[in-house]
Amino acid sequence: MTLVQYMAGQFSNRQVLDFFVRIVLACLCGAVIGFERSKRLKDAGIRTHVIVCCTAALLMLISKYGYVDLETKAGEFYSGVRGADPSRVASQVVSGVSFLGAGAIFHNKNYTKGLTTAAGIWATAGIGMAVGAGMVKVGVFTTLLITFLQFVMHFFTYGLDSVSKAYMEFEVSDKKAFEETLAILEKEVKGTVTESSIRNGKSGKVRYKIVMQTKKDIQMQYLDNFADSHPEIESVSLKYL
Repeated sequence: MTLVQYMAGQFSNRQVLDFFVRIVLACLCGAVIGFERSKRLKDAGIRTHVIVCCTAALLMLISKYGYVDLETKAGEFYSGVRGADPSRVASQVVSGVSFLGAGAIFHNKNYTKGLTTAAGIWATAGIGMAVGAGMVKVGVFTTLLITFLQFVMHFFTYGLDSVSKAYMEFEVSDKKAFEETLAILEKEVKGTVTESSIRNGKSGKVRYKIVMQTKKDIQMQYLDNFADSHPEIESVSLKYL
């Protein structure tokens, strides 16, 4: 058997199409989970989860079907995975993706962020492996379940999970006026400033860096409108912790 014959007969067109469908479906599953993270303005959003889930599916396909270059005693190639260990690649995904998840965790003083995102990345890898292995229904069900739980748990929370932490930067032209404005903001959003720093900028402007705890997320649209109604605020940025 020549190499060309081997490559042509390695997988049927139907099998290759099935592989393509599994990879695309894994991307969709990752995008659904990543969409929820993006809505929360997390660093690991749609693109990260899509890449993780897609790659996990690809590695699972390699783990299951990648060992077709085994030869018979006559020198012909097997069209299967005889003698191969299908868990060889897949087992490394479970531990290897942990490094990516660890990079999403950040600890600073009294708070830690990124734990849910890291867990989501790990779950996304598992979903990609399930889709790659052909367990499509299980993968889709897990995707919908995790996404549903993520959204629901943001509405029904308890303890520290019920506290939203927002990091905001304000550039103001009037320091005294902004201190009164900040008190108004705390009252309107029912929040508490837990950390703050002040740095004098150019042209007499002052930059405030503030961490505020609230019961509900502060929306950027609201913050823009708030800044427009207080002329001493030159610019504002928002990020969830």
